[in-house]
Amino acid sequence: MHPSEIRTVTTEAELREIVKEPQQTIWDKDIARIDEHARTIIAHSPFVLLATSNTDGTCDVSPRGDPAGSVLVLDDQRLALADRPGNHRVDSLRNVLLNPHVGLLFIVPGMNETLRVNGRATIVSDAPFFDDLTVKGKRPRLGLLVEVEELYMHCAKAFLRSSLWDPATWPDRKSLPTLGQIAKDHIGIKGVPAKVIDAGLAVDAKMNQY
Repeated sequence: MHPSEIRTVTTEAELREIVKEPQQTIWDKDIARIDEHARTIIAHSPFVLLATSNTDGTCDVSPRGDPAGSVLVLDDQRLALADRPGNHRVDSLRNVLLNPHVGLLFIVPGMNETLRVNGRATIVSDAPFFDDLTVKGKRPRLGLLVEVEELYMHCAKAFLRSSLWDPATWPDRKSLPTLGQIAKDHIGIKGVPAKVIDAGLAVDAKMNQY
């Protein structure tokens, strides 16, 4: 494909020629507080995606998983989530240090609608609510405190189009590479079989969840 064959959109006017302005009710659906419905969804969500960006606009999206109810609603404006052990890159936290704006997408298994939350995050090293973030006896070393600025529901279209919750559409796991195979090729590991790397990663994941 030649670059000249790609037609780009560079202004909002051009964008609106293709996608018309939504009805005012669509603009009005976001609120700046955590209401009772949002509290219910957050309480049932075991999986949230955390979006952050650097000052130069470089973006990152990090998956966060814990038992449902582990994200705490402190009041109508604030929520808190633990930062669990990972690969020590702390991409999200390094971004927050430079740019506090974050986006959260709460997912509930079997529910096609999602909850979107935008706000400003602060990294916390200790607070009384850390006791409530403890899972399996492990108290987090760090957490994120998010001041909610915008909150709204996202419709079901993406999940309906993808049939995400329908097991009949899921690929056979054996048709996909393992993490060990991917790491071996990406990093260029020589002399170590992928199955050995997979075994080590499995032990690490089990031992260091919290």
